Amino acid sequence: MSLIPDHKNFAAWLLLSFAGMLLQSAFCLAEDGVQQPNVVVILTDDQGWGDLSLHGNPNLSTPNIDSMARQGAEIDRFYVCAVCSPTRAEFLTGRYHNRSGVYSTSAGGERFNADEQTIAEVFRAGGYATGCYGKWHSGMQYPYHPNARGFDDYYGFCSGHWGNYYSPMLEHNGRLVKGDGFIVDDLTNRTIRFIDSHRDQPFFVYLALNTPHSPMQVPDQHWQKFAEKEIVPDPEPANAKREKLLHTRAALAMCENIDANVGRLIKHLDRIGVGEDTIVIYFSDNGPNGSRFNAGMRGRKGSTNEGGLRSPCIVRYPRGIKPGTKVNRIAGAIDLLPTLADFAGIEFDARKPLDGRSIRPLLTGAGDDWKSRLMFSAWNKKATVRDDRYRLQLTGGLYDIINDPREKNDLTQQQPKVMKRLKKDLDDWLGQTALKSSRDPATRPITLAHPDAEFTQLPSRDAKPHGGVRRSNRFPNCTFMTNWKTPEDSITWDVEVLGSGEYEVQMYYACKQDDVGSTIELSIGDQKIEKMIQVANEVPLIGAAEDRFPRVEGYVRDWRPMTLGVVHLEPGKTTLTLRARKVVGGEVADMRLLLFRRIHSTDK
Repeated sequence: MSLIPDHKNFAAWLLLSFAGMLLQSAFCLAEDGVQQPNVVVILTDDQGWGDLSLHGNPNLSTPNIDSMARQGAEIDRFYVCAVCSPTRAEFLTGRYHNRSGVYSTSAGGERFNADEQTIAEVFRAGGYATGCYGKWHSGMQYPYHPNARGFDDYYGFCSGHWGNYYSPMLEHNGRLVKGDGFIVDDLTNRTIRFIDSHRDQPFFVYLALNTPHSPMQVPDQHWQKFAEKEIVPDPEPANAKREKLLHTRAALAMCENIDANVGRLIKHLDRIGVGEDTIVIYFSDNGPNGSRFNAGMRGRKGSTNEGGLRSPCIVRYPRGIKPGTKVNRIAGAIDLLPTLADFAGIEFDARKPLDGRSIRPLLTGAGDDWKSRLMFSAWNKKATVRDDRYRLQLTGGLYDIINDPREKNDLTQQQPKVMKRLKKDLDDWLGQTALKSSRDPATRPITLAHPDAEFTQLPSRDAKPHGGVRRSNRFPNCTFMTNWKTPEDSITWDVEVLGSGEYEVQMYYACKQDDVGSTIELSIGDQKIEKMIQVANEVPLIGAAEDRFPRVEGYVRDWRPMTLGVVHLEPGKTTLTLRARKVVGGEVADMRLLLFRRIHSTDK
């Protein structure tokens, strides 16, 4: 059937169509009459600078990401942090992470302070629809949840790592849901769906992919190429000596899966006619999660050396950036908020002074008067400062990165003036950026029942085991509590309740048939609710069969929810305690999380 109306109605149809086009284009005009660009930010997890064929890695092919650089700009010296959550905080706020209270990658230390302004808030105030898909890793409960930080739509997981990449338990705007297929494909699909549903206004999308972070899982279609592939080692002998070939093969297969998804996302933008006016930025959160090809640079994930901090950064914006642009000045994740706001013509009052600066002049060829700068990084008692040529480590060591990217020749004795200058700069910066919040969790407890949140998760990650109860793995992000066997055992959460009202509480659990019948008690202050486990959830551990390389993190299960009851919450600090009043079998249950759902608010 033809989609064109008959001749009697053709004129009216044409007029309406033309009017719609005018409305849509007018909606996207900035105050200066220039069309505001859409923005898509793609952040990968544990992908090093060398994990692209663009950078000379002979072991893989990333044609779509390489093409982005040819079609737009590559920032050759782009710096992030040594590990995940600090980089995310710096991208989201435009400020160094150790100004905003980030001191860990779990147990609450991954959260940046609630009074920080985020890039999503800036763009939403500028009229943009905002969506986030993937690994958040900046706090799970309001006011740290992505929906509380400026994102209209969120789908993914808030922890630092996830235990299963095939149709796993995820969340959509706080509600727990089941994923659809391999997680990177799923997140890309969600991003495309968001773009399609917001074509009538400018959109800002943050696609936070969680690979090649472990567990090393990747679909067969990408794995088959690498299963028996000969690997060319890194030019640095020390890197090559430590390389684990099976891990490398898995990581490279995951990178090719990422590239395929980047390619279909960009093709979709072009196909629907918005590619010319969409800024797509691609970067990673830290150095590679293994000793593999990284152009011989010293360091990997967790290091403050060049190889641990240097990230690929590619910017495609056909309307505003010339193809083949190469930026050789230093820049970093802290620059993305001011740069993107500058391109979008969004003026905003920063709540706190930004550490980043707009690098739009460098990307558009207007940076002739660009002033030199310093970039800093600190993690786990290590710190470093970088200028356009040198890198100084807090523990000693001055290196000419331009001529010695492998940091082989310490110039401390040969360049005493440079050493003294950079040492003072680093010491001053460390003095200014002392953590604003204590590492003591009692000063920043897990939050519960924020007035704006319908759902609040309290995962095992944020709990404390007592008695015989133990965590399923030493890396807490995706763990569960197990070995829960006696009435003396308990699991507790120290929380700060932020709102008041009635909340239904569910426990996500696994339980053998022989153990059905135990009675669970949840106490909050002087309130107690009890519920018997009536349904078994006898499910195996998931993940080993899909892993391409043995993991160090724990495995997961398919968890089942059971409703414990309803509690009344009032603001204040308190402790939640979960215990068994009656144990029927050999073990009570494995416990993954508590989910609180507001059913009635008494906040004014």
